Amino acid sequence: MRTTRALAVSAVAVAAVGLAAPAASAWSDPTPSNITATPSVIPRGGELTITVDSTKCQEGGTASSNAFDTTSFTRSTGSTATATARIRHNATPGAHDITVSCGGSTVTKPAAFTVINGGVRGGLGGSTETGATRTDMAIGGGLVAVALVGGGVFWMRRRAENRV
Repeated sequence: MRTTRALAVSAVAVAAVGLAAPAASAWSDPTPSNITATPSVIPRGGELTITVDSTKCQEGGTASSNAFDTTSFTRSTGSTATATARIRHNATPGAHDITVSCGGSTVTKPAAFTVINGGVRGGLGGSTETGATRTDMAIGGGLVAVALVGGGVFWMRRRAENRV
């Protein structure tokens, strides 16, 4: 009786493993997913990095958009693949989709990145000098002097109140 039960349990376990094996092999090579584009806002002529989670994309996958030419993925860490694309100088400003094709599967991420007209115009912004300037020192010294005088007046008033 015990032998029959043990054989039945073993048969059920083997059947469960046998049925789960095709699903496990399907999980090991998923369709492209988790498509990310960095930076998410980019000027015309900028360089965009596209990352996708799929082992299929590591061997001949491509990414395309109407804002850049089709580019190929290369192997990255783990099961991810990356591609680098240069945004066209005549790309229209606004949100753009990315279409990833890998191993017969095609996935599109809508509004994956945004193209802007140009980069931010940053000036020197006072960065030509290092450290505090004479003006900064004068302002800081004045604030310290006002704090000392105010603190002295406060303590003198409290002292006078205690005598009464």
